[in-house]
Amino acid sequence: MASNDSKAHARLTLPGLLGFSMPGLCIGALAIALGVYLPHYYAGHFGLGLSAVGAAFGAVRLIDTVFDPFIGVAMDRTRSRWGRYRLWLLAGAPVLMLAVYMLFDPPGAVSLPYLIGWLFVYYIGTSLITLSHASWASVIAGQYHERSRVFGAIQFVSIIGATIALILPIVMAKHDGSSGKGDVGAMGWFVFAAAPAGILLALAMTPERVTKDHGEENFTLKDYWEMVTRPDMRRIIIADFCLALGPGWMSALYLFYFHDARGFTIANSSLLLLIYVMAGVAGAMTLSWVAQRLGKHRTLMMASTGYSLGLIVLAFMPKGAFVPAAILMFGMGFLAAGFPLLDRAMVADVGDAVRLEQGKHRVGLLYAMITTAQKVAGAGSIFLSYTVLGWIGYQAKEGAVNTPDAILGMQFVYLIGPVVFVMIGGACFIGYKLDSARHADIRAQLEERDAMSPGAPILEGLSGEQTIPTHIVDAV
Repeated sequence: MASNDSKAHARLTLPGLLGFSMPGLCIGALAIALGVYLPHYYAGHFGLGLSAVGAAFGAVRLIDTVFDPFIGVAMDRTRSRWGRYRLWLLAGAPVLMLAVYMLFDPPGAVSLPYLIGWLFVYYIGTSLITLSHASWASVIAGQYHERSRVFGAIQFVSIIGATIALILPIVMAKHDGSSGKGDVGAMGWFVFAAAPAGILLALAMTPERVTKDHGEENFTLKDYWEMVTRPDMRRIIIADFCLALGPGWMSALYLFYFHDARGFTIANSSLLLLIYVMAGVAGAMTLSWVAQRLGKHRTLMMASTGYSLGLIVLAFMPKGAFVPAAILMFGMGFLAAGFPLLDRAMVADVGDAVRLEQGKHRVGLLYAMITTAQKVAGAGSIFLSYTVLGWIGYQAKEGAVNTPDAILGMQFVYLIGPVVFVMIGGACFIGYKLDSARHADIRAQLEERDAMSPGAPILEGLSGEQTIPTHIVDAV
């Protein structure tokens, strides 16, 4: 007879896995649209200024970080016939859609308060979607290596979304290679349609496994501090911060760097970025496979080292040489796909360790810590890079002519931040202990305890129908 573990954690079929991953479509598109194009759009097209735009993105992200832990705790405490995370995922769609509409297709001229206000709404919407989806994924994939597969599929779909977002400005580019309002608006409309479609597909195709708590529901700041300071979680938080800050820094300055310093047109710069993003499709699948053999933390260390070396090589390549740049961008995009994939899979492992030790389901809060780190990193990447560009005299407004010294300074700003932070992120996992063997022992103890509990885990589908608990099936 099949074991409890095999019944309770059966692998999703490929169609089911792809259906569950569909919310990643809009999130992946937004990672490119908001990280690369929107700051450039508001600073250049609307002329709000580098420092003002950087401050707006930075301030809103820092303020928004306060809400993520509360959202995570609320998700973990949710009890309904639909599961813990389904309702939160669904609630995020209209919030995100409204913010995207106002940010990507603004009605006429905009002001700094307009940008700040709608960025705040946007970040609340993305928090609801990313936290609920990642937490749900950790429940679907109970086993160490299966998590690499599930989070790899989410990353795969996210890259597809980012690829579509990048194709839009290339298709719509003007003959002179500039990027106009229509390009950014097209990205926004794609996200506006993809968000509800992807979320509804995930809800329709995927059951949610509800795990039982064996501890008190009360949550205090002491509990929060204990999880933040856990050796395994502390490593992941610092690494995730660095691995978000480095590429985020690169994304914020990407168009300035490739156009003014590397001699590419905006259209060719977008095409190179498309190659970078599309390489992540192969990277997500390959690194997921590698992680199932070498371990998540070792694979992440290798990917971060290769990524940093690629950035250094890029600075010495001939200007305007498309083919060599395309090869290098493919390699970097291939490796970068592993950063969010492996970090999120490792957070799910920590969630199991916490549930074993405390008897409490805290995975929503753990993912809130990660999104908080990412938002602080995102705030720092745009605020710091744009502020430093302003200090060195670089001009971002459309039609501005920069001095050679300003362009040289921009190149140093572009390279130093990403290389340093990505290498620190990889180094965080030297000596990491929560590997596949340790996690297998944790899962075995959890399954034994759940099977002995009167309220064993159940599966809840969209219709609310419940399957028979696995320990009852085995007893029969």
